[in-house]
Amino acid sequence: MTEERLTHQLRHQLPLLVWLVLVWMLLWGTWSWANLISGTVLALAVTVLLPLPPVVGGTRLRPVGLAVFLGYFLVDLVRSAALVAWQTLRPGAIGYSAIIRVQMRTDSDLLLTIVAESLTLVPGSVVIDMDRERRTLSLHILHVRDLADVERRRQAVLAEEERVVRAFGSADEIAALAYPPGQAPARTGRGTP
Repeated sequence: MTEERLTHQLRHQLPLLVWLVLVWMLLWGTWSWANLISGTVLALAVTVLLPLPPVVGGTRLRPVGLAVFLGYFLVDLVRSAALVAWQTLRPGAIGYSAIIRVQMRTDSDLLLTIVAESLTLVPGSVVIDMDRERRTLSLHILHVRDLADVERRRQAVLAEEERVVRAFGSADEIAALAYPPGQAPARTGRGTP
């Protein structure tokens, strides 16, 4: 292995190494040189013996898009938590729920994961399936009134996808948002070496 390749690999593995050592220290609950050294040795062993595939570049952090995404996420989180709490405490039944499938426009594994996690973290909706090849998410949603409400929820998922892509996506991924769901061009080389 050349020195340049080793330096490149270490630079990309350093955040993971630091994170693993930090988790090791937190698991032990006390700071000591023995815990630091053993955590460092363990982190190096894990990253050398069980290497992760490289993440394909192209994802960018866009501060304005991130602020918009986080703002909407926090509002959705509070509003949905209050709605689910009300539906649980009020007299009568919770009402109808639905399972919807939403065709996504992004082809990025990372962005699809962020969308799925952000939707699942909001009370009242859970991603139950992600079909990577077809770029679809299936969600279970609580309390739907009618078919128009189901369509509003589908549009809300697409809006969440757009906010995530505008916060973390590359220029090509942002351009793909102009296409209708299911018609955005698929990228080649999705993160597999």
